[in-house]
Amino acid sequence: MDFIRGSGYVLDFSDSTFSSFFAQEFNIDIDDKLYSDGGTSKGKRLRRCLELVDNKTARKILESLWELRLDHLLAVGGEDPVSNSQQRYNSIILRLSGVMAQSNVEIEPSVPAYDFSIMNGLRDELLDLNKMPPHSRGYAFEKFLKRLFEFYNLKPREPFRNVGEQIDGSFELNGHVYLLEAKWNSQLTGQADLLVLEGKLSSKAVWARGLFVSYTGFSEDGLRAFGSGRRSICVSGEDIWTMLDRRLPFDQVIDRKQRKAAETGATYIRLNDLF
Repeated sequence: MDFIRGSGYVLDFSDSTFSSFFAQEFNIDIDDKLYSDGGTSKGKRLRRCLELVDNKTARKILESLWELRLDHLLAVGGEDPVSNSQQRYNSIILRLSGVMAQSNVEIEPSVPAYDFSIMNGLRDELLDLNKMPPHSRGYAFEKFLKRLFEFYNLKPREPFRNVGEQIDGSFELNGHVYLLEAKWNSQLTGQADLLVLEGKLSSKAVWARGLFVSYTGFSEDGLRAFGSGRRSICVSGEDIWTMLDRRLPFDQVIDRKQRKAAETGATYIRLNDLF
């Protein structure tokens, strides 16, 4: 793999931060001679490490590095210097996940989810919605969310029912079905609205999950009253804008929110606090 600065380098890691990254994130001593029999550069040690660890660990390493790579590209404001990097990355992750591609079968990449021009357009569109009059922005928000989910290949399901400024629907992510509740209020979303979605989930299959999208965000009192141990997680308009601006994969955003909810019981944690 190519990592921005050329052969031998890995992102913008120094020797010390490279060692710390592997020790803290994966409990791996990347300075061990085991990983330097092919060369001592960071790039060569990384490649050797990926060859020696199991597929699950290799995937975790690459996913973490990919997130840092996207952040690096965003920070320097440059275009991706590696041709078809997303497709190549996807192919590697598929192989490590046990989905082996036959030589005569072309893997359908999720490149549109990382088309920077489209992501920037969606990001700007989200901000523009705030300039619209109340009677029309609910419908526009509905259309925006549907395009957003289609963009990330989440298989949104009809109906996205428009009731005032409330949009209902569902989508599929990593084998899980999420029931969607979306709301645009002038005030922060509170406990009463959150309970609406939780009530709907109570009448659905036990494996169904909920995603509450609030453009304006959530009140601390409302989240506290809503409590923990729920089947719903929350996403704010700020989270969506940040996700698009930082070019983050939607599935990783939801996975981190789900993991944090499982660990802490917190229904909502800001995206910037997760990444």
